[in-house]
Amino acid sequence: MAPLDTTSGVWKSGRGKGRKTPKGRQLDDQAHSDILDLLGDRPRDRDLLIEFLHLVQDRFGHISAAHIRALAEELRTGQAEIYEVASFYAHFDVVREGETPPPTLTIRVCDSLSCELAGAAQLKQALEAGMDPAEVRVLRAPCMGRCDMAPVLEIGHNHIDEATVAKVEAAIAAADTHAHLPEYESFATYDSEGGYSVLKDLRRTGDWEAVQEKLLSAGLRGLGGAGFPSGKKWGFVRSNEGPRYLAVNGDEGEPGTFKDRYYLERRPHLFLEGMLIAAWAVEAEKAFIYMRDEYPAVLEILRREIAALEQAGIVEAGYIDLRRGAGAYICGEESAMIESIEGKRGEPRHRPPFVAQVGIFGRPTLVHNVETLLWIARINREGPECLNSVEKNGRKGLRSYSVSGRVRQPGVHLLPAGSTILDVIEAAGGMLDGHSFKAYQPGGPSSGLLPAHMNDIPLDFDTLQPHGSFIGSAAVVVLSDQDSARDAALNMLRFFEDESCGQCTPCRVGCEKAVKLMQADKWDQSLLEELSAAMIDTSICGLGQAAPNPIRLTMKHFPEEI
Repeated sequence: MAPLDTTSGVWKSGRGKGRKTPKGRQLDDQAHSDILDLLGDRPRDRDLLIEFLHLVQDRFGHISAAHIRALAEELRTGQAEIYEVASFYAHFDVVREGETPPPTLTIRVCDSLSCELAGAAQLKQALEAGMDPAEVRVLRAPCMGRCDMAPVLEIGHNHIDEATVAKVEAAIAAADTHAHLPEYESFATYDSEGGYSVLKDLRRTGDWEAVQEKLLSAGLRGLGGAGFPSGKKWGFVRSNEGPRYLAVNGDEGEPGTFKDRYYLERRPHLFLEGMLIAAWAVEAEKAFIYMRDEYPAVLEILRREIAALEQAGIVEAGYIDLRRGAGAYICGEESAMIESIEGKRGEPRHRPPFVAQVGIFGRPTLVHNVETLLWIARINREGPECLNSVEKNGRKGLRSYSVSGRVRQPGVHLLPAGSTILDVIEAAGGMLDGHSFKAYQPGGPSSGLLPAHMNDIPLDFDTLQPHGSFIGSAAVVVLSDQDSARDAALNMLRFFEDESCGQCTPCRVGCEKAVKLMQADKWDQSLLEELSAAMIDTSICGLGQAAPNPIRLTMKHFPEEI
């Protein structure tokens, strides 16, 4: 047998006979130094990838191929894996070799229904015409959760409410591109008024089943949109062997919804105490808060107040893990949110198993919405009566309606759960002068459009389903005789087309085909109905299943427009 030739192979010397480096993109020393500086002493955990991508995006305004290579080096993972995550989220700008990075300043103009009614399209056109594209990038963006102040845009991380070109120019001249924090109830104030006393008592001598029964007697249901009885979740999660986790769904992305932002910008500790009570109830080893990136002020408030909780000894350092979304509506779906918390693309999981059994890192996970946790704190502080003592039209409880559109006083209105659309409009100051009530969206675009004559339906869980709609997150948008139901439905489907995660064909292709069909002068109603049925029957998650609602309800109630 001939001896082994150790001189041959990739590394042999001589011109044209080998290479000095391995195949693939080489590690750039400067890019690696940048990543080391940004990551500091943070653990190189794979689930922190999205947090690390935010660090790069915030520092450099984009994510270069060299930085992806350096991140792959630090995380000991593939570049393709990092690229597929970064390219999934709207707030990351991935720049390949040879491509020009985006301008240093980005303006995102909200194009949700409320902002469109307020002239967002004309505002975007004016900004594009008046800005130097080499210096400023103007993009359309989905709902920013500020529908009560439409039209809205974000310049850097600074939101401009009731935006105009003049306001934008003034912000640019002042280099005002950072989030502005509102006045809110701090830890010191909340603690001095008895805050966290209930949590402390429960930790000492509390019975989680008694607390669960209190929630059930109050009638509390999930306020993210699903409406599942909140207390029942605790038993489901506890029936599975630990370690267990809690995840807060703060990705309030349904257009027209802004109630969670409203409460968090005012009373963050009422939410935090409710979260810690729920975490205590299921013996969660860690609590994750997934907050949408469109809420930079809320993110900063939570960073500060979580630090205050740690300093006060109410939680151990690191027990509350605040995670920042990156611009993906689909991450409002609980399993997609969990995928994102794990540092992946936010694609919904097939179920079963359910997240109460197999959630974050494969462990049993309790998922609650922000407003649900606010009510958990209130019910434990004030008793079930704070909810179940209110009754209207045969419905018990209270609901936070996010109201926008053609009303005088848009905003969050806390009303009895049996309120009708006329009650909501009255609470919002009535219709704008010169506008007559024509139609309304009862729970975001997923709920479709209902006509004004359907004005006696209580806007609550289970009351709208017989009419082909649902209350969802109670995102109410009011349309007038000056608005087109057809155009509103098209706005909703364009949103779903943009926000489909693309995982399943019925949703990905169905939304695209629906938008094309709805742009025709006359809708092909039989084809649209066939498409809607296919999407509802075969889509993996609620996005594709609910996207046809605006189509069906517009064809049913506004046939003269289509």
